[in-house]
Amino acid sequence: MISGFATSEGTKKFASNSGVNLQNFKNFANLSFSNIGIGTYLGDADSKTDELVKNAVKQSIKSGINIIDTAINYRSQKAERSVGRAIAELIQDGVISRDQIFISSKNGYVTNDADVSLGFWEYVKEEYSQKGVVKEGDITSGYHCMTTAYLSDQLDRSLKNLDIECLDLMYLHNAVEGQIKDVSKEKFLENLKSVFELYERKRKEEKIKFYGMATWECFRVSSDNSQYLSLEDIVNLAKQVGGENHGFRFIQLPYNMNYDQALLAKNQTLGNEHVSILESAVRLGIGVFTSVPFMQGRLLTPGIMPEFNDLKPSLRALQFIRSSPGVLAPLVGQKSPEHVSENLEIMKIPPMSEDEFLALVKKLTS
Repeated sequence: MISGFATSEGTKKFASNSGVNLQNFKNFANLSFSNIGIGTYLGDADSKTDELVKNAVKQSIKSGINIIDTAINYRSQKAERSVGRAIAELIQDGVISRDQIFISSKNGYVTNDADVSLGFWEYVKEEYSQKGVVKEGDITSGYHCMTTAYLSDQLDRSLKNLDIECLDLMYLHNAVEGQIKDVSKEKFLENLKSVFELYERKRKEEKIKFYGMATWECFRVSSDNSQYLSLEDIVNLAKQVGGENHGFRFIQLPYNMNYDQALLAKNQTLGNEHVSILESAVRLGIGVFTSVPFMQGRLLTPGIMPEFNDLKPSLRALQFIRSSPGVLAPLVGQKSPEHVSENLEIMKIPPMSEDEFLALVKKLTS
């Protein structure tokens, strides 16, 4: 297994050697992050897609991207394995070292293994139920489990799939979204505290460096919604568990020119002030990665997005997101060499300045 994790020196060296404009890197948590990351969500669980994902990750890293995002349930564990192979090959070829790249995964969804010839629930029974990892009543909404026994098991599987000793970031995956139909908010927060305690232990064991929450609804909806979470409350929970040096440093949520709640909805409260989740994250010291930059291609249809800066639709979408104050990087799901090449043209130009971005938002919302 590959040892190490992303470091200040390693990521700075990656940025310097990337060949791209250094304005396309952001500093956070003492690391240098490319302002675009690669996501690995979609695709069939077959060997052809394995190869496409592996090559897309390699091409992305060679083009100046050092953020790789995956999850154990993506393509039933095969996405993690494709990422692992890509990284191993690049390290073997001397293209990168482990300390230059930031790898995140997610756990919480119940998943099978596409490389094991068992039906979904047969696999769950054989691998989790019979081994005591999952007990009756542990699975909520038919697909989610956030017991510490299950999450610990999943972390070990993720490390094995990725062939690494330490993960830079482990997200709890769509937790309140997957739990709240079956669990009260009070019980959910109690369970979340147990999860943070687990993740802090895993930090001490050097299996993860940071942890966070990858979400869909909870940081975008209004406070009267059952799925709503206050980021300040979650940060305070992490401080209770891990002290000021706790590892809860990142969130992920959907954000694009259509899903604009992260920027425009003032649904979070800091003191007596109502602010957006992006502003709340900045002030609380939380890094934000964003998902669905193209809404799985729907935003790329001509005429859907406003035009600006003479950019093609895919680059317009990425330029808007990565220029938003508070966003570290949008995560782009890309597999075909053509799409990777097209999307990575964005690394040849700098992001908009804050003034340019605010002028564009004013124009779009007026």
